[in-house]
Amino acid sequence: MLHVLLLVAVLLGGYVFLMRTLFRGSKCKGNAAMSGKTVIITGGNTGIGKATARHLVRKGARVILACRNRVKAEVAIADIKQETGSTDVLFMQLDLASLKSVRCFTERFLKTESRLDLLINNAGLVADGRTEDGFGIEFGVNHLGHFLLTYLLLDLLTEAGGGRVVTVSSMAYRWGHIDLEALAVNRHLGTGRYSWQFFQAYCNSKLCNMLFTHELAKRLKGSPVSCYSVHPGVVRTELSRNVSLWQKVFIEPVARLLFLSPEAGAQTTLHCSLQEGIEPLSGRYFSCCAVEEVNPRGRDDAVARRLWDVSERLCGLS
Repeated sequence: MLHVLLLVAVLLGGYVFLMRTLFRGSKCKGNAAMSGKTVIITGGNTGIGKATARHLVRKGARVILACRNRVKAEVAIADIKQETGSTDVLFMQLDLASLKSVRCFTERFLKTESRLDLLINNAGLVADGRTEDGFGIEFGVNHLGHFLLTYLLLDLLTEAGGGRVVTVSSMAYRWGHIDLEALAVNRHLGTGRYSWQFFQAYCNSKLCNMLFTHELAKRLKGSPVSCYSVHPGVVRTELSRNVSLWQKVFIEPVARLLFLSPEAGAQTTLHCSLQEGIEPLSGRYFSCCAVEEVNPRGRDDAVARRLWDVSERLCGLS
């Protein structure tokens, strides 16, 4: 009986520890006015993106869900309209796995919309394969598509006089590594048939998000635009939809017990979108609605600059 009690105590203690550390949530207290402002959210039809969109629509923002799947986006829009009573949420086609699609999206947006106040680079995936342009899918979607999207919209963000770019990264950046020489040749951050191999590529792509934000802040210095990278927490989303069946069998029960809800996972993104006075922290990394120090790998000036140059070249910008 004593052994059973000890086991229960250890399990309960472990659960409490995890809930206060790895699976700790937070609450956005930012309350910037959003009425009359325009927001783009990539992957806004599900998970963290949808929760973020719902909150911003409630605050009066005009929100564009930039998504690949029209059907899923229209379902999400119907839900948001019903929940908020607002009709100021709409769909625009964007496939981050296609640089052509990114360019078409930005061309259409610039023709039809007069302003952009907030760009939320939210979409991401864990998968193997190649994009339309031959890049590794995680590099192409998680980093390169967002890089080009941001690059092409910077002028409009600047015109807003206080625009923000929020990029959803992950604590997984800590396990990332970028071999720029191999990237230039192979056009991917890692590949392989096993899930652990493309999870490593995912970590690498999240490091790209960190370095992109770090370098972007340097290039925006003196500009009214600020940028932030965020760790949303460990969240129940569709991010792992491409992992193997046996891994899903393991992940699902753990996710239901421990992982944050999409609403909880959206809080740090919302903090960086709505909190007033954080402009001096442009380029920094946020977790649990607070700025957090990053390891040297995530703020390496030389690698960040070289990644930017490589990304420009791969996007045909230089």
